[in-house]
Formats: sequence, C-alpha cells, structure tokens
Amino acid sequence: MVRGTEEALKEHPCYSKEAHDKFARMHVPVAPRCNIQCNYCNRKYDCSNESRPGVTSEVLSPEEAVEKIRAVKEKIPYLSVIGIAGPGDPLANEGTFRTLELVNKEFPELTLCVSTNGLALPDNAQRLYDLGVRFLTVTMNASDPSVGERIYSKVQWKGKTFSGKEGAEMLLLNQLAGIEKCVELGMMVKINIVMVPGINDWHIPELVSKVKTLGVYIVNILPLIPVEGTEFSGRRAPTPEERKKLMDVCELDVRMMRHCRQCRADAIGLLGEDRSSEFMRMGSCQAGCGPSSDRSGPSLVKVEGKCTRIAVATSDGKIVDSGFGNAPRFDVYEFSDGDAEFLRTVVIDTSKDVAGSSHREHIENIADLLDDCSVIVVKEIGHMPSKLLEKRGKTIRIHSGEVGKDAFRLHTL
Repeated sequence: MVRGTEEALKEHPCYSKEAHDKFARMHVPVAPRCNIQCNYCNRKYDCSNESRPGVTSEVLSPEEAVEKIRAVKEKIPYLSVIGIAGPGDPLANEGTFRTLELVNKEFPELTLCVSTNGLALPDNAQRLYDLGVRFLTVTMNASDPSVGERIYSKVQWKGKTFSGKEGAEMLLLNQLAGIEKCVELGMMVKINIVMVPGINDWHIPELVSKVKTLGVYIVNILPLIPVEGTEFSGRRAPTPEERKKLMDVCELDVRMMRHCRQCRADAIGLLGEDRSSEFMRMGSCQAGCGPSSDRSGPSLVKVEGKCTRIAVATSDGKIVDSGFGNAPRFDVYEFSDGDAEFLRTVVIDTSKDVAGSSHREHIENIADLLDDCSVIVVKEIGHMPSKLLEKRGKTIRIHSGEVGKDAFRLHTL
C-alpha cells in the first residue's frame, strides 16, 4: 500500500523545508544510461570527492539496491525517502522499474521518488504511478527550443539521435506532456532548473510561469556547476545574490525550494549530511567485500606493468566471459604499483533488442560509461565497437578465463 501523498509530503526533505533536517533520503544509483547530453553534465561515476548530480561511487543492480536499503535502514531509522536520480536518466534504464517494484514490495512505508529529464516521461507516467511513485522531479531548463538548443547537445529518442533546435523541441514537448500526465495522476511534481548565466537566466521567469500552468508543486533553481570536460566548463556559475534575486522574482508564481544541496546519485542521509561513504560496498554491493557477501571473486588483482583503469566484461566478477556489446556488466579496477584495486561495477541494460542505429547507440552508451578506463578486457568484440574504442584511445584485450593477471597481459587488438 502506498502512503498518502499529503502524509508523505511532511517527511520528504526535498519537498518540505521543515522535513529536511529531520528525515533522511537515500538515492540508489541503479540507472547508468542516459538519453540526452546536457552541456553541463559529465557523469563521472567514481569521483568520491565531488558532490553534484550525476556522480556516484558505484552502480547497483536492483537486488543490490534493496540489500543496501536494508542495511541503511538499520543505521538510519529516520530514513523516509528512496530516490532514483541517476547517474543517468532513470527512465532510460529498465533497472529503475525493477528497483521500484522491489522497494515498494519490501518497504511500503518508504516514499518513492524519481528524478528525470522528462524525455521518456509520457510513455512511463502511468507505469511510475502504478509502481508507487508519488513524487517526481523533472529537470527542465527551457520552455523555448531556441534556448534549449544551447543547453542540450544530443537527444536520443526511439533509436534516433537529434541535435540542435529539433532535439530541444522534442525534449520540451515530451517534458510538457509528461508533467501534465503526472499531475493529472495526482503526483507531486518538482521542477529543477539549472541556472546558466548568459544562456537561460533571463528566460527562467518565463519557464516558471509555464510550469505553473501545468500544476507543479515546487521549483528548484540550481546554480550551474562548471565541470571539466563539458561544453560549459568555461562558463561561470551564478553568484548567490543573482540566484536569490531570480528566486525572489519567480516565487511570485510558484513555491521555491531554497534548501537544495545538489545531491549525488548515491547520496544518503539528511540533506546537509551525506553519509554515503559509510555504506560503500555493503552486503553484496559490487565489490563483494561486505560482511554478508558470498562473492568469492577477486577484489584485488596482481598485474604486470602499470595502467590507470581497466574494465572487465563479466557476468559474475570471476570470469571474463562476455563480448563488449552483450556484457551484462563491467568490473572496473584501478592500478597502483602492479596491483589492481576493485572500484565499481557498471551494470549494462541488456533488456532490449538493438539493431542498426540502436545498436550503435548501445555501443556508444557503453563506451561513455567506461570513458575513464584505458584498457577494456572482453571475450570478443566486433569491428564497429573495436574501431570506436580505438578512436577514443582505448586498449582492447581479448581474454576468456579467470579475472587475473593473465587477463591483462595477453595480446592487444
């Protein structure tokens, strides 16, 4: 049974300022794949020293997420909300829906919340509602495609890639239709807007007026975080004064969220107290080093020579047994003085059949997820992904057998 929305609202730290220092939220990072590319976003999954959307130290399977929630609930009894906010877009990952199903079944007392860019929202609004989601955040940075095209460099929809004004318009239409559906269903909708000086700051009051007509509950105006490796890396962030002034103006239309902390995709705890590091790799989560884990695969591998990071295509963490395009997961290791320390598991969505342009999109998405790795170890690889990885400067190694030093010293393609 889903909790009443009004009752849950009082204990949702992102929707209620009164709740933010009393009730905790937990983001489960089960959604690595994204369907758009924002000019401010670099989904750097393993950066433990950064706190911003799109960052996580591990990617979990739905089952691992549930196990981790059990552990967190024991230590944080005031946990009230389970959110899925990436590190990619939740609605571009089938694992999101499986996670919601499992969490709703085992923890009906917890409030479910999802954060999305809205591209796939019209097709999934009812599905989210049926799975118990009553709180939804949509990141929406423009209500005019001529503004949006300066913020989004790529939109991937139904097997095709769009850019420029066409892509921005497609995203906008889906956002508007999806938000309208969710409000009609009775969901509380929050709009996140990234304030980019010189790009959309002047346009935001118009955007806020637009979403007001859709019936959104609250709006959160976030300051741009210039991130290395993005189109907006050289742009300045708005000053606190500029942001406050804009919120003061927009609050005449819609309630403003002023206590946001721009949380990581694996954030745990109160909004001003991230405790995610306490729960890294608990139970069977990724590394297999927690007290309740039964994984016997290696968490530290001796190798010859020095590298930076290596990604291993595997189904169980023990054997290199998958090709690049059909691997269910990649285990990522970091090297130091001949040793390889386990970092994370990157879960790949293999639930959909892909062919043609969809196949290339699938391969590119995997490559994006492994962008920080210099060596890719696979059982086999096709011509197209091989060329794509070589263009990105990756070293490809073919191996079938145990994950160990032999996997890293065999011949290179």
